[in-house]
Amino acid sequence: MMVYKESLAKTIDALNEAFFLQLPPTFTEKDIIAKWITSRQGLKGSHAGMFAPTEKDFKDGVRLFTGEKLTSKASIAHILGEESCRALILLKRDEYKETVEKAFKIVSERLTKNEKQSNLSGFYCCGKCSVALWRHLLVGNYTDSERRLKAGIKTLKEHRDGKGRWRRFPFYYTLYALSEMNFPSAFEEMRYVAPVLKKFLKRKYRVDMYIGRRVILAEKVLTKC
Repeated sequence: MMVYKESLAKTIDALNEAFFLQLPPTFTEKDIIAKWITSRQGLKGSHAGMFAPTEKDFKDGVRLFTGEKLTSKASIAHILGEESCRALILLKRDEYKETVEKAFKIVSERLTKNEKQSNLSGFYCCGKCSVALWRHLLVGNYTDSERRLKAGIKTLKEHRDGKGRWRRFPFYYTLYALSEMNFPSAFEEMRYVAPVLKKFLKRKYRVDMYIGRRVILAEKVLTKC
């Protein structure tokens, strides 16, 4: 079972892995997972009333699917909120559609306000939070999603460090989002990092869960370049 009641992060991670490996949960599992994630909506600690991490998530910190660490409560709450929205959309349980729409309305209002203040579209708070937003936008059938995603990639390009990586943006988590995009600008960013990925795949590492995921991700990205 993929529900870990002591940790929203662990639950989302298990679900992301199932979809990443193309081993989605059964119909019954989808219902149980969706129901539990929905039960976290608006609880104490949630980002603007989205989906609340557990006390354990805040206490222990969280690692993104690709291994990068989150330590601030603000980033943990926001990113798990975005990832929870994405998860509920992928679970395709119609009875929770309104839950997702309610959560995205909150995000959209904040995003619109942020765009007006910063004159930046597709970028929210920081690099990590922006990528979480992109992953949500990628699966949600929302107005302006494509415009915001393309604008986000434009901002990403502006943060290239000239060495095959980006400043401010978590490298593998960003690739995780880019690998699901079909925009020319996204392919351009994947080609930009291709030399780094080729070197990574040639190295010898002590393989753990996150390295294993990064290897699969790197191979996937390189097939698109």
